[in-house]
Amino acid sequence: MLSLAFSAAMLGIDGYVVRVEADSAPGTPAFAIIGLPDRALGEARERVRAAIINSGFAYPAGRLLVNLSPADVRKAGPAFDLAIAFALMGIDEQVDRRALQEFILLGELALDGRLQPVSGILPMVLGARNAGFTKLIVPASNAHEAALVAGTQLYPVESLRNAFAVVCGNGGKWRRSSAPPELRPNDELVHGDLTDVRGQSAAKRALEIAAAGGHNLLLVGPPGCGKTMLARRLPSILPPMTPDEALEVTKIYSVAGLLLARSAIVSARPFRFPHHTISQTALVGGGALAKPGEISLAHHGVLFLDELPEFTRSAIEVLRQPLEEGSVTIARAAGTFTYPAQFQLVASMNPCPCGYRGTRTVECRCDDAMVAKYVSKLSGPLLDRIDLQIEIARVAFDDMVRYGGGERSATIRERVVAARGRQRARFAETPFACNADIAPSAMRRYCALDEPALRLLGHASAKRQFSARALDRITRVARTIADLAGERDIRSEHIAEAIQYRSLERLAAAA
Repeated sequence: MLSLAFSAAMLGIDGYVVRVEADSAPGTPAFAIIGLPDRALGEARERVRAAIINSGFAYPAGRLLVNLSPADVRKAGPAFDLAIAFALMGIDEQVDRRALQEFILLGELALDGRLQPVSGILPMVLGARNAGFTKLIVPASNAHEAALVAGTQLYPVESLRNAFAVVCGNGGKWRRSSAPPELRPNDELVHGDLTDVRGQSAAKRALEIAAAGGHNLLLVGPPGCGKTMLARRLPSILPPMTPDEALEVTKIYSVAGLLLARSAIVSARPFRFPHHTISQTALVGGGALAKPGEISLAHHGVLFLDELPEFTRSAIEVLRQPLEEGSVTIARAAGTFTYPAQFQLVASMNPCPCGYRGTRTVECRCDDAMVAKYVSKLSGPLLDRIDLQIEIARVAFDDMVRYGGGERSATIRERVVAARGRQRARFAETPFACNADIAPSAMRRYCALDEPALRLLGHASAKRQFSARALDRITRVARTIADLAGERDIRSEHIAEAIQYRSLERLAAAA
């Protein structure tokens, strides 16, 4: 007797519907699962058998076969347990097979029949809704996550028996209608406020420009000058996330299994701060069971790499393609996965190995060769992709104790939002979201320079030997500076300020 149920799975960060087909045949009792299951899914045989029996239902006899379709895509994880159990129960008509096909069934079964939470519920619910399914049975622990998808009828249950009651038409007490998520941005509470940073007016200006144009930023300075404190507060001046952005970020965190303890959608922009010992796989994603890496967890937010030269060369260089493309593609034997990675890179480093080159309070112990070797750990192509490079110094004692407070993040964010609004109007008919996204082929159209500005840029290029990519990035930064000033045209003063944010080239030249 053939029985059919439906579940869902993930491919990358996108969900799709899986047909769970069960069949029985006379013979010695056996149970096989086909359709490219992984080991966790293969062990579902024993979990499902124990859950069905311990919940008071009859376990079908004979040779049992479960097929997961599409059969050419590898299936992973225990989220199919509930659908497999119902497909088996449908073989001997313990459940109405026609009613069963109206539901998407998700959840891991414990041996006593309780339903355990699973990761990736959000993309699976999205995939089911897009495939035309509106009724979903999910673990009660995943209810808050599944409810983020509008247009569905959810039945968050705690056990196999509860799910059986829902399929039999007695699920009114568990029924829950989903609704569009309500965003309550709280970036200042999560990431801190820029008014906490004493002094460092030039660095704050660089943060504002980076936030307004979506530019990458490198902070160069001695230990204790506030590089990390500044970087942590960049999300507090970025524009609030839109509902679509928040849902996309939440989906990534769901796939990574980081939403089980959360009670709402991710509304604050992510800030990821990996240690310099991180592996290349952990940074970009992948592994035996492909999962998003740190660059994808920083999607629509900030990736902060402290002490950038201390990261391995391979980990640093692998950032080049995601910085350009806004996504990362991982090829494995199980398939090819593409994860979004539209993040702002903020990095910090010391001016030399000991950290005190150029300071007056501590004597530097590094010679020019050591400094050159230290700076050379960062390749030219990577540095070209960092628009803003600024040197910062320690704040003087008098400035620390007499500091009267600076602008709040909310005030700076207003200017950033206004500048982003000008960019949205300018790029309304293009795929560009902000100035940092302007393609080289569109530079002349959106970043035209008058004669004085062009002459100034030419003099600077002749002196500092800027690459073609660096020239484009200087011009994009100048475009952002003009937007913050409310100017329609890029002037020479905007170019002059943008040139000042190429500090590392001066540092390397001095070495």
